Amino acid sequence: MDCYNMILLYTLQSQPQLIGPSQALVARAGDDVILPCHLEPAYDVSTKTLEWTRSSLDPRFVYVSRASQELEKLKNPSFKGRTSLFVDELKYGNISLKISKVKFADTGTYKCFIPDLEKEALVKLVVGIDKNRGGVVLQCESAGWYPEPELLWLDGEGNLLSAGPTETLRGPDDLYTVSSTVTVEKRHSNNITCRVQQRNTNQSRETHIHLKRTYRTLKKRFVFVICYLFVICVFVFLLNRLFCLFVNKCLKLELFLYIEQNYNSC
Repeated sequence: MDCYNMILLYTLQSQPQLIGPSQALVARAGDDVILPCHLEPAYDVSTKTLEWTRSSLDPRFVYVSRASQELEKLKNPSFKGRTSLFVDELKYGNISLKISKVKFADTGTYKCFIPDLEKEALVKLVVGIDKNRGGVVLQCESAGWYPEPELLWLDGEGNLLSAGPTETLRGPDDLYTVSSTVTVEKRHSNNITCRVQQRNTNQSRETHIHLKRTYRTLKKRFVFVICYLFVICVFVFLLNRLFCLFVNKCLKLELFLYIEQNYNSC
């Protein structure tokens, strides 16, 4: 390896990389959510221009700051008062975005971008709506297709899920945009896949969604474990008491026989 290539390789390795999550994030409508985005190794961006955008919005800016000061005039009105950065963490390269009280319409792909460094990372967010029966409504959308594709929902085992009708929109450029919603119930696995495919061209795209267990589910499991352990402790305690009573009875019987034998010998 010549000197120029070694210098170039060292330069590329020493540059910080912008890191985002590898899987789509899932949030319930009304909750607060954090879109992770950070530089590795740590790099001070407190004096840089930072942008969070979503290409499907107009204006596309979800959050913009320059030298740690937010430029709220550029922000899309639907996100006013709902997005913020962790300003104290910017010196460590943490550019994660907090969205408060997420809405179903917040579903989409967000871009974390640092213009000065020409670094970017994508974060997919899926916002679900809780149903009374314990299900969550998920939405999937994909654009830029020709001819018209099909959209499928799959569970963790690859089985098709029953979903609502696929909505198809054909743009002025003759490209198709498809979208669909599905209600995921408790009986389904936590891993859900949205797949858009075009059979004629053998093209496909898919997004994997991991549904985290809700606090209510974890609370029920915790209560069950506590009750189970309590029953076991009570059982062990009673068994120990019975064993002690049995041993004491045997000792008393032996002592009585011993005294009786000594008395008879006298």
